Amino acid sequence: MSALALILLARGFTVRGSDRGYDKGDTPEKFKALELAGIKLFPQDGSGITKNIDKLIVSSAIEESVPDVRQALLLKVPIEKRAEILAGLVNKMHGICVGGTSGKTTVTGMIAHMLQELDFAPSVMNGGQIISFLEQGLPGNALAGHGDLFVTEIDESDGSIALFEPAIAVVNNITLDHKPLAELRPLFRDFIRRARDAVIINLDDPEAALLAELHPHTLTFAIDNPAATVSANGIDLKLKVPGRHNLSNALAALTVAKALGIPLERAKKALESFKGIKRRFEVIGSTSHHITVIDDFGHNPEKIEATLRTLKQDQGRVIIVFQPHGFGPTRMLKEGFVKTFARYLSETDILLMPEIYFAGGTADKTISSRDIIKDIAATGKIALFMDSRAAIKSFIKDNAISGDRIVIMGARDDTLPDFACSILISLEEIETGSI
Repeated sequence: MSALALILLARGFTVRGSDRGYDKGDTPEKFKALELAGIKLFPQDGSGITKNIDKLIVSSAIEESVPDVRQALLLKVPIEKRAEILAGLVNKMHGICVGGTSGKTTVTGMIAHMLQELDFAPSVMNGGQIISFLEQGLPGNALAGHGDLFVTEIDESDGSIALFEPAIAVVNNITLDHKPLAELRPLFRDFIRRARDAVIINLDDPEAALLAELHPHTLTFAIDNPAATVSANGIDLKLKVPGRHNLSNALAALTVAKALGIPLERAKKALESFKGIKRRFEVIGSTSHHITVIDDFGHNPEKIEATLRTLKQDQGRVIIVFQPHGFGPTRMLKEGFVKTFARYLSETDILLMPEIYFAGGTADKTISSRDIIKDIAATGKIALFMDSRAAIKSFIKDNAISGDRIVIMGARDDTLPDFACSILISLEEIETGSI
């Protein structure tokens, strides 16, 4: 929502907004940045909705019970979804739309970074903050360029992928997340058929690979399949971001470059300066005793697996703090969570889980993190339910040892990065004897 607000602001619209996090006082620096950009913020109590508002734009998670929505209905202010506005912008331009269950934020970030480095002046809207953009003083998740290219990730979880008619469609993977596969397959099939110029498909993903024949102008990428248009075989690519999954993400970006007619060597050079996305395996810092704290967005089994596989490339124990997001998704993904943690955690690793994060609205709350912990512990792994963040921090302070990697993992909760930082600070205080 903040990215869309910034892009609309840059295009000359007057923008105001509200957010539950703003009302609660969470992440004040993020809201201050929006205000400094020129976006007036209001409490989410309906006071920001007046008769002179042309349109109320809401996320797919906003329900009619929210005071702003009630007030808009009362005043007959038109209401549209975020994705409808975004699709209206993207479909008029040379849109590069990145879809898939996992990796789409990083792939979008890689493509955006590459195109900016090569002076294409793209417009960009992303679900995560691109570190190189932040270093330039840009918002990180939004860019209003003067070129014809618009790079964005799109969402299959709410079905809004159906609104987009891209010039280039990218499909990273198709796996169980917010929707069952039976619902996801037709969404992605139709998405591919709507692409005007080209389709980019990951041949390493079985579900995505099945769609490769649906479009006359399909390019493919793969790590393991030498038949792909762009494969890892023979490509010397030195990335700053770790993990096999990021190699796959980079191959997707290089395939987009090929579709745009950009020489491979130029695209590679631009990609090699990509520094990653905030909260995607982001190292917060290390203590003098070599305890490292990492912040990570992993929230479905595939993302968690990618993070754990990357961690297992190095020696040392792992302490995972995993906060599931949403009661519905957690119920759907429970079996996958159990299998993934049971497979990739060693006998000495530790999993700590607080209760499921709930952003509000209506939900069936008959599942708990305790249910997941019980099943993982039954496999012989160390898995503990923690009833508060204070308890998590205390446990880590008492049990962390030299060489540990502590990973704070979860989605949507903007306070998780601050929590990761607070854990690092508490460990440093112990080591310096300042407490």
